[in-house]
Amino acid sequence: MIKIGITGGIGSGKSVVAALLELSGIPVYIADTESKLLTATSPVIREKLITLFGEQLYTADGLDKKRLASHIFGNPERLEQVNAIIHPEVNRHFLAWTERQNTPVCAIESAILFESGFNRVVDTTLMVYAPMEVRIKRALERDVVSREEVIRRIESQLSDEVKKEKSDYVVFNDGKQALLPQITAFLTGLNT
Repeated sequence: MIKIGITGGIGSGKSVVAALLELSGIPVYIADTESKLLTATSPVIREKLITLFGEQLYTADGLDKKRLASHIFGNPERLEQVNAIIHPEVNRHFLAWTERQNTPVCAIESAILFESGFNRVVDTTLMVYAPMEVRIKRALERDVVSREEVIRRIESQLSDEVKKEKSDYVVFNDGKQALLPQITAFLTGLNT
């Protein structure tokens, strides 16, 4: 089975590309969604986070996301520790998920494909690129946040230039070039 890693910055259109792949019959694992679910439900993650931050991190309702955020906000070392707990579990979950797929190709969508190390378990990487202003506009339309917040989020991620350099294939989602022909060309190039 060929595993594709889809990445791109905030507002680049990763979800659109993932949806196009799904329409082509390729199952896509959405790492952000699954990561949130696992952080709330995985006994392994729960135990390690409690060891790091204390019992009060989980309430009767589950993970106290605000408390977790308060521990890691502005603290790169703590964020790294949390990521070192969560990313390996998401990685294991993704690999188990791939085993249940009955298709020659599957994919994982992750904004932090390279930062998390998920790129090491895929066969090829596909970056979705959009110009900065297009990304900001999309994020502002989608999320209830300020322009400054969007820019801060963008700056907290690996730069597009680095992602482009590390990726095997880049599709342009700039509103000028049609996505479908680019996706079709990418899929045609896979050795399935």
